[in-house]
Amino acid sequence: MASIERYSSSDLHALSERARALLQRGGLVAFPTETFYGLGVNPFDEQAVDRLLRVKGREDHKPILVLIGSVAQLSSLVQDVPPVATILIEAFWPGPLTILLPALPSLPHNLTAGTGTVGIRLSSCDPLTALLRLVGPVTGTSANCAGQPPACTAQLVEQELGREIDLILDGGPTAGGPPSTVLDVRRPVRIIREGAVTRQTIENVLETHGISLV
Repeated sequence: MASIERYSSSDLHALSERARALLQRGGLVAFPTETFYGLGVNPFDEQAVDRLLRVKGREDHKPILVLIGSVAQLSSLVQDVPPVATILIEAFWPGPLTILLPALPSLPHNLTAGTGTVGIRLSSCDPLTALLRLVGPVTGTSANCAGQPPACTAQLVEQELGREIDLILDGGPTAGGPPSTVLDVRRPVRIIREGAVTRQTIENVLETHGISLV
């Protein structure tokens, strides 16, 4: 049964220690993002990712995005950052743009779903980013069962998933709205899912560097 803890910047270190301890032993932690509540497990722990898939009722052939607390954490997840990705990172992070990057071979297969890539985002939700700078990367799939609407409050997360997860960090209601845009930066650069960052906005940035978006 999940416990709910109110997020407070003054308690950040204590919260981060508790979250890290849970994640290191395969726990599930729900947290606010700039859109909806997310559900995090240790992305380097194959059994924890399996547990996440079971709790959500999500098909195991779909990859799971990862949230980071700083650009420096990319090195633990990806083989390299292509130049076009650097352009997009500088333009849109922190923010609701998930970028597919070449995954390290050591990442669990059930995280990448065998795609060879991992979707990564640096959120503009300050409480989450501050937490992840201390805790490290976590999965960032929405905190709801597959097919159900995403949750905008800790209370809604508890109603739907409280029996299955370990900790809910209550940061108050989230803004909702479109999910993050997902972009594949392998040539040709293409949008996998259009969301909060529009196609036109991305095109405007890429065109200044002579790069096309298909």
